[in-house]
Amino acid sequence: AHMSSTRQRTIGGGSHHVLDYLKRMHAENHTFFYAVQGDIAQGSGNIFWADATCRMNYSYFGDAVILDTTYKTNQYRVPFAAFTGFNHHGQPVLFGCALILNESESSYIWLFRTWLHAMSGRHPVSITTDLDPGIQVAVAQVLPPTRHRFCKWSIFRESRGKLAHIYQSQPTFETEFKKCVHESETIDAFESCWHSLLERYYIMDNEWLQSIYNARQLWVPVYLRDSFFGEISLNAGNEGLNFFFDGYVNASTTLQLLVRQYEKAVSTWHEKELKADFETTNISPVLKTPSPMEKQAASLYTRKIFMKFQDELVETMANPAKKIDDSGTITTYRVAKFGENQTSHVVTFNSSEMKASCSCQMFEYSGIICRHVLAVFRAKNVLTLPSQYVLKRWTRNAKTGVLLDEQASALPSSSHESTTVRYNNLRQEAIKYVEEGAKSIQTYHVAMKALQEAAKKVCTVKPTIANGGRSVLLTGNEDASSQSHQSVVSFFELAIFL
Repeated sequence: AHMSSTRQRTIGGGSHHVLDYLKRMHAENHTFFYAVQGDIAQGSGNIFWADATCRMNYSYFGDAVILDTTYKTNQYRVPFAAFTGFNHHGQPVLFGCALILNESESSYIWLFRTWLHAMSGRHPVSITTDLDPGIQVAVAQVLPPTRHRFCKWSIFRESRGKLAHIYQSQPTFETEFKKCVHESETIDAFESCWHSLLERYYIMDNEWLQSIYNARQLWVPVYLRDSFFGEISLNAGNEGLNFFFDGYVNASTTLQLLVRQYEKAVSTWHEKELKADFETTNISPVLKTPSPMEKQAASLYTRKIFMKFQDELVETMANPAKKIDDSGTITTYRVAKFGENQTSHVVTFNSSEMKASCSCQMFEYSGIICRHVLAVFRAKNVLTLPSQYVLKRWTRNAKTGVLLDEQASALPSSSHESTTVRYNNLRQEAIKYVEEGAKSIQTYHVAMKALQEAAKKVCTVKPTIANGGRSVLLTGNEDASSQSHQSVVSFFELAIFL
């Protein structure tokens, strides 16, 4: 897709506002990463940026990524794109932003390469994008090990235009179409449902439906459930794109306004994360069963994730497990809701390894164990959650401690004692400090004075940094000692403004 020359010039003319902002941010803190391709002034280049928090969040939550290019369509003034994901509360987190002034295949290849470099070269497990041929080629080329999925909601949105005549003449079609996509439990069931749907409405020859059917493995859930997408609700209203910038970037947003709206969105979501952290730490959830497993989960998971787990656990009461095969260490069960045997699931359980797998594949897809496996655990008297069924990314401790082994191994060897780790550990302490210090005017003054004294002490320390040592957050051309000083200053700014 190519923009008109007028629109290119309009965007290019305003892009210096964004570039000036990025240069200023990088000068203030060298952990701020940005890159430019092409001639921005002429409206034919591209810009990418990611601050330290984006890169830090990616080190913890970069397993499932979404590239939201909703804003690049013609009704918007800014060809804006955002890499996002989900944090341990299931809230949107940001992994970087871009202005794609030239929407070509080569632009997307540049974007993915630049973003991957900023994220220390670590590939995500999965990525969800809009249906776009250029993006599809770029993902295949730059992220070959990553499972690529098209956002089904963007396909449904496109269907309103492509199938408008059918939607108008056949009011029941849209509901049946979505039901076929959402509720098919097996690949055979989906394909059978799809063909009968097209036959029933006499639309077997519709070219658009044929094209999305040919791409079915990239967007229909039943083909994708064996991969992790980090969605805690499998029937979420807007599955896929998580709309980090909804309400901040719209059709009237100019490039001049974009920077301000970007900062507002980042600040708002940061506050929401702190609020969720506080509620998880200070508000005990109400337990609904006498199960030791529920008590264990309440102490491990964040509040929102625990509630999702609790829903699954409570449902085991109405989903009994019936043994259908027993061959020594491996037992097979059929699990179905009372009176609904036609929608049963099969669970295999290996007692020697304490491993279970369910045909619904909810754990593989969302990282939260399903009611069917929990029903089998109940039948087998498994009283606590085996550790392999508690993903660290959904726990209270998701952002504490060192990077996970597989993440650390993907970093350069000199990065293991990185700014990311130090920054995170200090940030955790800073959050606690700010919460206590803000409780009264007296504690505020004491805390502020102590913080100022601490800042002076830290800044007098001259750490010896090995030659050539590079942090994961460095862009590759900074002076190490100035970087160290900047990190200290950034921490105290963070503590004051959290």
